[in-house]
Amino acid sequence: MAFVEFDGVCKTYDGATNVVDQLHLSIAEGEFLSLLGPSGSGKTTTLMMLAGFERPTAGRIRLKGKPIDSLPPYKRNFGMVFQNYALFPHMTVGENLAFPLTVRGIGKADAAARVQRALDMVRLPGMARRMPGQLSGGQQQRVAVARALVFEPQLILMDEPLGALDKQLREEMQLELRGLHERLGITMVYVTHDQSEALTMSDRIAVFHQGRIQQIADPQTIYELPANLFVASFIGENNRLAGEVVEANGDGTCVAEVAGGVRLHGRAIATCGQRTRATVSVRPERIAVSAPADAPPGTNTLAGQVEETIFLGGHVRVRLKSPAGELVATVPIAQAAGIPPAGAPAMALWPAASTVVFPQ
Repeated sequence: MAFVEFDGVCKTYDGATNVVDQLHLSIAEGEFLSLLGPSGSGKTTTLMMLAGFERPTAGRIRLKGKPIDSLPPYKRNFGMVFQNYALFPHMTVGENLAFPLTVRGIGKADAAARVQRALDMVRLPGMARRMPGQLSGGQQQRVAVARALVFEPQLILMDEPLGALDKQLREEMQLELRGLHERLGITMVYVTHDQSEALTMSDRIAVFHQGRIQQIADPQTIYELPANLFVASFIGENNRLAGEVVEANGDGTCVAEVAGGVRLHGRAIATCGQRTRATVSVRPERIAVSAPADAPPGTNTLAGQVEETIFLGGHVRVRLKSPAGELVATVPIAQAAGIPPAGAPAMALWPAASTVVFPQ
C-alpha cells in the first residue's frame, strides 16, 4: 500500500482549465519526493491539496489507504515549511518551536525536551532564547524546519523553502536537508523549480508540466533518459539537433541523420520507423572538442568550427558551429588544452550511449 496516493486528482479554479489534471501519484513511506516544474505547472497546487489548504475538484487523496480529502490541515499531522520561514517575530526561537506543541496540548516539560531535540536535529543547540531577527537567513530556515519536525509529524511538506537564500547557503542547506532526511527516515515532499536542487536531494523526482506529470523517476534516470523533449529541456542544459530516423533497431537504438548528411547513433525514447522526423539530444558535458581526427568506435562525431570559448573555472564552455546546427560543450579544465582556438576547424565527439533520439 502506498503511504500517500493521488487517484485521478483534478483541480480547477474557473471550471474550465485544470491546474492539476488527472493526477495519479504514489508516494512511499520514508521517501524524499520532489515536485519539479516551471511556474504554473501544478506542483504547488498538488502540495497544497496534500496539505489540506486546497480541496480537489475531482479524484481522491489517500493517506495509508484512507481518504483525507475532507480532513482539515490541522488534523493531518503534517509539518510544513514555507519559503518565507513564517516565524513569529515577537517570539523567541524556543517559543516558535513550542507553539505547535502548545496548540496540541503537550505539557511544558515534554515540550521543552522536544524543542531541544528539534534544535539539535538542525544543528542549532543553544539558540532557543534568540529572536528570529537575530539569526541569519540560513539559521531562520533551520528554525522553520525544526518547527515542522518538533511535533513528530508523519509527513513533511516543503514549498520552495530555500528560494530566498543565496547560492552558497542554498547549496549548503540542500545537503543539510538531505542528511536530515537520511537520519530521520521521515517522508518528505518538496516543491521546487530548481533542477539542480531536485537532482541533489531527491529519491525520486516528479516533473510537472501543464498540470500533468511528464515523468517520475530517480534523478539519474530523469537526467540520462528523459521521457520527452520537455523533460530533456527542463532538466539541465541540452543540445538539440533536428533530423530524421534512417535506421531503427530492435534493441531500442536507432540512427538519425541530421543536416549535412551526418549520421548519429543513439537510444530511441519511443518506437519509430525509418524516415520518422526526430530530435537528437546530447548533454554539453558529454561532448569533447578537439582538432579533426579519427574517432574511436561507438562515438558520434560532428565537424564544425569553434565560435568561442569561455573560461568558467572548473571547465571551459565551447560553442561550435556545424552544418547540423550549433553545439555547446562544457569541457573539464584538465582536458581543455586540446580545444582549437576560436575560428579554427574542430570536431565534437561524444558517446553514442549518451545520445537520446526523440521521434516526433
